[in-house]
Amino acid sequence: MEWIAAVSLVAWIWLLLGQGFFWRTDVRLPARRDPDRWPSVAVVVPARDEAAVLPASLPTLLAQKYPGRAEVFLIDDGSTDGTGALARELAAGGGGLPLTVASPGEPEPGWTGKLWAVRHGIALARERTAPEYLLLTDADIAHEPDSLRELVAAARSHELDLVSQMARLRVATGWERLIVPAFVYFFGQLYPFRWVNRRGARTAAAAGGCVLLRREAAERAGVPEAIRHAVIDDVSLARAVQRSGGRIWLGLADRVRSVRPYPRLAELWRMVSRSAYAQLRHRPPLLLGTVLGLALVYLVPPAALLAGLAAGDPVAAGLGGAAWAVMCGTYLPMLRHYRQPPWAAPLLPFTALLYLLMTVDSAVQHHRGRGAAWKGRTYGAP
Repeated sequence: MEWIAAVSLVAWIWLLLGQGFFWRTDVRLPARRDPDRWPSVAVVVPARDEAAVLPASLPTLLAQKYPGRAEVFLIDDGSTDGTGALARELAAGGGGLPLTVASPGEPEPGWTGKLWAVRHGIALARERTAPEYLLLTDADIAHEPDSLRELVAAARSHELDLVSQMARLRVATGWERLIVPAFVYFFGQLYPFRWVNRRGARTAAAAGGCVLLRREAAERAGVPEAIRHAVIDDVSLARAVQRSGGRIWLGLADRVRSVRPYPRLAELWRMVSRSAYAQLRHRPPLLLGTVLGLALVYLVPPAALLAGLAAGDPVAAGLGGAAWAVMCGTYLPMLRHYRQPPWAAPLLPFTALLYLLMTVDSAVQHHRGRGAAWKGRTYGAP
């Protein structure tokens, strides 16, 4: 037990210092200035059965205080709950950005529903306004009135082709408090924001809820056609833009938030498991490595501490306790970001165990033909 506890501690020291300071939460929109001319923007919102959240999100888009020309395109992806009609009702009062609601029909083979809707929205925007920028935002994302202005100013000030913000997710229930901050923490560990934002970076990622994309960069990268099959479309989009020579930026949001509730463990489980195996490119060796890595990094420290104390082995207990302490220390900034108490940090090993089980379940569902299931559609490996 001593040697494996030592390996876990070494892993945590490396994560603390060598993984792009992923645990810090100070990566926000860079300093920006208003451009001399505000470019035109098309806001594209793919929506499938979103009537429950649309009243809390769509009005915030229509109420954007943007100095240039902007228009919202909500693409109803085969909804059965009246999403399209509700969107029109919400915009009926007028006074905000113009709204177009359209439906592209069922996606062609090889396309995910979301990207099929995004394709249709971009095509409509090109015909209608020929926008210089596209804001791709999910139907459950609410924006403060200056959100679009700040995104465009950041992109213009730093000559960025893609600017993405990780929306602040909801943390209202016990399960949300346990799992949601860890979701963002693990995402940052996989894709350290500082690495993503460096010039010439090899790491690419975006947060799909809020992506401002320069239209010329999208055309150069061939998106969304080039990523039409992607289940994890945000990371695939960022990679395509980066590969085509575009500059990307990713950070945490203060004024962009998700209004989608996940009150029970079952909803959170589905959110993670539907794409976890796709993240591993549907490869069993990567799945095995991920399971072993999660166990070594997150489960060994508390196990070594408790086993060492029980067996009277102070070395194992000390190494395990030190690794657990480093783990908790790296998690505290994310807990503060989500306004959660610091005593929740020692629960991270339990949360990691849940994510391990969700990942295994994702692989099992894939091999049963039910992988990446979302709102009545199932997507296999491309």
